[in-house]
Amino acid sequence: MSLGPFGLAFDLIASGDPELMQIIGLSLRVTLTAVAIGCALGLPLGAALALARFPGRSVVVVVFNALMGLPPVVAGLAIYLLLSRSGPLGPLGLLFTPTAMVLAQTILILPIVISLTRSVIEVLWDEYQEQFRSLGSGRIRAVPTLLWDGRFSLLTGVLAGFGRASAEVGAILIVGGNIAGHTRTMTTAITLETSRGNLGLAVALGIILIGLTLSFNALAFGASGWARRVAG
Repeated sequence: MSLGPFGLAFDLIASGDPELMQIIGLSLRVTLTAVAIGCALGLPLGAALALARFPGRSVVVVVFNALMGLPPVVAGLAIYLLLSRSGPLGPLGLLFTPTAMVLAQTILILPIVISLTRSVIEVLWDEYQEQFRSLGSGRIRAVPTLLWDGRFSLLTGVLAGFGRASAEVGAILIVGGNIAGHTRTMTTAITLETSRGNLGLAVALGIILIGLTLSFNALAFGASGWARRVAG
């Protein structure tokens, strides 16, 4: 008797199917790299936006909030035009490579991290600004301290960025090309294998993707709970 899609999926997972492992490994490398870059840029930029005062600041805030809902295919098209042969970065030959996929995911993650960081840091600054001023610390000098103090709240932004990147299909399909063994990720493979009728591999990848998302959220929840117990 032939196995159904779920039976095939669990068989692939249990046996450590090489194709499955390769797709998972590439997906994690691309997504985690994009999240790391997005956080390295977005956390300080978001904190600076929360504390800085300049003409047009409210417009910048609105723009970043709007970009949180940026359609992935638009981000993918922008990176494609940038990296295509006729684009300014065409000579680098990055189109249809994991690097191009990282760039596309970073563009999607960055506005989320910046906007959520700005929100968290604004609240912390309102709460502690008198203490900072009494110590002679200005707004910019307070950024590292505020980021550290709000690190567990900022996990929300990091997880939101991870969720956005890990679930992405359109942008990485445009700039990566879904090339087997080279740029095929979990989401693009699920789309392709479902259209082919290869539901076993598609379901296996879906199970792994859900499991990774739940694991990251559980770790963040546990870290936040531990921090509250230590603080208390």
